[in-house]
Amino acid sequence: MISPKERLNRVLKKEKVDRPPCICPGGMMNMITTELIESLGIDFKKAHTNPKIMADLAKASYEKGCFENYGVPFCMTVEAESFGAKVDMGTNIYEPHVIEYVIDSVKEWRNIIGYDYKNERDKVVIDAIKILKEEKNNVPIVGNLTGPISTASSIMEPSTFYKELRKCNKEAHEFVDFVADNLIDFAKNQIEAGADIIAISDPSGTGEILGPKLFNEFAVKYINKIVDSIHKENKAVIVHICGQMKRVYNEMNEIKSDVLSFDSIVNMIDARKNLKDRILMGNVSTYTIEFGEPEKIQRLTEKCIKDGSNIISPACGLGMKSPLENVKAMCNYLKKGDGKNSA
Repeated sequence: MISPKERLNRVLKKEKVDRPPCICPGGMMNMITTELIESLGIDFKKAHTNPKIMADLAKASYEKGCFENYGVPFCMTVEAESFGAKVDMGTNIYEPHVIEYVIDSVKEWRNIIGYDYKNERDKVVIDAIKILKEEKNNVPIVGNLTGPISTASSIMEPSTFYKELRKCNKEAHEFVDFVADNLIDFAKNQIEAGADIIAISDPSGTGEILGPKLFNEFAVKYINKIVDSIHKENKAVIVHICGQMKRVYNEMNEIKSDVLSFDSIVNMIDARKNLKDRILMGNVSTYTIEFGEPEKIQRLTEKCIKDGSNIISPACGLGMKSPLENVKAMCNYLKKGDGKNSA
């Protein structure tokens, strides 16, 4: 029987598979829910600072039949904290989030001391990946990066950042380039620890916010810089961008990742039409996963396959209150053999 890692690898190589994989990368696309946490008797706060607990939660998501991968971390704050931002570590019902920025303007980027590779939470992610690697069970390990635009706009106030992309264009490029260089190093550390694939999620880099010109000038340029570096390590890359794609399909097609992932606002038929030869991932509604019924989720899974998705996944990070029965509905549908063969 084909293993989860082999199935995903075959899809990445555009080879025939028995059915699409069902994954949830981690990072922004967090797969950990309150019900899963409570089933293990874990304090979610500790999962962000303890590598064994982080690895145990990632394993539980796979072992309980939610997804066919491991993925860490479970939030988008690790990188920002390592640049000096202050973070609220959340609870069992909401994820960590930034509460204090580092700089007030892109012009101040040189005041950032630099990425703290000894930051406890970076080390937690790396050590959790090492623990997961020791499982040796052919489950793909997905390492995660918060994308360059989203990281930059977590280091300073987002609305100011967006304005200064135009007003202070030179310094904005220097700042985002600096961020990208440090993200590359974090990716390499995850790969060295044992990550099989890297997912880059950049929800703040959406074309809806930036518009086509700035999306190409900043998001595409610096995501590709990171992708190129990961490819030099012979690892595949997933890139997830939030928001509507209609205005930026041409620019999106310039992103060099192996997989493109979208949220539920994107019509997968349109995505397939505009991105003919790309490997597409998604995009089962997380609203339905949290508030709907398993049968509806299975119908959405079937529709994603028919509309052109090569890899099934939630359209975004799961709501923490999502019932486990609903989360498992995607994989359950595929494992029943109802999923169509995919190239």
